[in-house]
Amino acid sequence: MKKIYIGSDHGGFELKETMKDYLAENYKNYKVVDCGPDSDESVDYPVFGKKVARSVVEDAGSLGIVICGSGIGISMAANKVKGARAALCNSKELARLARQHNGANILAMGERTMFIDDPEVIVSTFLNTDIDRAERHERRRSLLDEMC
Repeated sequence: MKKIYIGSDHGGFELKETMKDYLAENYKNYKVVDCGPDSDESVDYPVFGKKVARSVVEDAGSLGIVICGSGIGISMAANKVKGARAALCNSKELARLARQHNGANILAMGERTMFIDDPEVIVSTFLNTDIDRAERHERRRSLLDEMC
């Protein structure tokens, strides 16, 4: 069974909990693994971005979701892990392109930011979009991998 690793900081805790419920209800073919935190008490986003990213990279075929107040810091933390491709998305179009063209394996969102599309639609689009295997995209993803 494929896994979705999800984590946040205190600024993304409420949305993380909402997305966990959404995933459990609508994506029964995935096992959702909560990487923390367990409450909305203040925590450091790099700890949870790194935890999700490492889990995704070490578990081939899995995906991740990271959430903080803006989505920026936690995506930066996740992208420090070799093999992680976290993409900050506030629309279904960005989620689709992140998966399709960039091979993103982690979706980043900001709870305190403005969404163009509903977060559930963004998550659904991310999970249901296949990676485009066209040579030009493969070449560009390889260039990204060489940078780490």
